[in-house]
Amino acid sequence: MFGLGRVVRLAAAIAAAFCIMAATAAPSQAQSGTVQLHIVKAGFIVGVGGGSGTLHFQGHSYPLRIGGIGIGSLGVAAVDLRGTASNLHRASDIAGTYGAAGAGATFVGGGQVATLQNEHGVVLRVSGPQVGFQVTLGLGGMTIAMGR
Repeated sequence: MFGLGRVVRLAAAIAAAFCIMAATAAPSQAQSGTVQLHIVKAGFIVGVGGGSGTLHFQGHSYPLRIGGIGIGSLGVAAVDLRGTASNLHRASDIAGTYGAAGAGATFVGGGQVATLQNEHGVVLRVSGPQVGFQVTLGLGGMTIAMGR
């Protein structure tokens, strides 16, 4: 027969194997990071925008490139935005094309407040002061890529 020590060791081994299997099968938890974006847009009917930024995620800083084209633009404006990027599983999830999520972009006292979402489910909540004049500084259709 089996001794009590062998039974305890066997039960411990089975429990350890079960815990390892359960941990590897569980999906990774989404996390949040912070973003800083500098965007310049200019246009007359068709607007062109671009800029740069930084994602701060899990103790690392990742440079970002920003681009996009919009319809209905008039004027020139720049905005420095700060906020959060949520629903990140890895830093590269921030790359993609963003559209308005929820209420979208609004102007508050000369500032820009926006909630945007990309195809990976990453949600950006950003705000900051606008400098210059532009009838619409819509951020929908904005693309973000990793790197400078």
